[in-house]
Amino acid sequence: MRAVVQRVSRAEVRVAGAVTGRIGRGLVVLLGVGRDDSEAEAAWMLDKIAGLRIFADDAGKMNLSLEDIGGGLLVVSQFTLYGDTRKGRRPSFIDAAPPELASALYDRFVEIAKARGLEVGTGVFQAMMDVDLVNDGPVTLIIESPDRARG
Repeated sequence: MRAVVQRVSRAEVRVAGAVTGRIGRGLVVLLGVGRDDSEAEAAWMLDKIAGLRIFADDAGKMNLSLEDIGGGLLVVSQFTLYGDTRKGRRPSFIDAAPPELASALYDRFVEIAKARGLEVGTGVFQAMMDVDLVNDGPVTLIIESPDRARG
């Protein structure tokens, strides 16, 4: 799994003009699912993101997590994170999961987040979406689940 995580002061996603997800202070997660991913990667990724200490404490240091501040999580599916641009000018998406697997793991990621008590907003899987956000900082991170081949 791959994710681009942005710390935001607010964000929303719209499909065909209708808001499908909205959060205040928190994180926007653009989530890509790889063809070899499983529920283990979804759980690992959610744990990593929810625990990232990237929010300021009273001293202004990045010491607090999303859970610490009670922030929201806006999750948007993003298969293009698996676009390989090393050859030619048209990205190859061969490493992206097929839609059935990607949808199931995207849904599982959201389920785990909700079960953990997080406020969660979402986009719509495979829809054309408009994402509006105010990047706070800006703070943007790229997270990739550990390679299972390395253990």
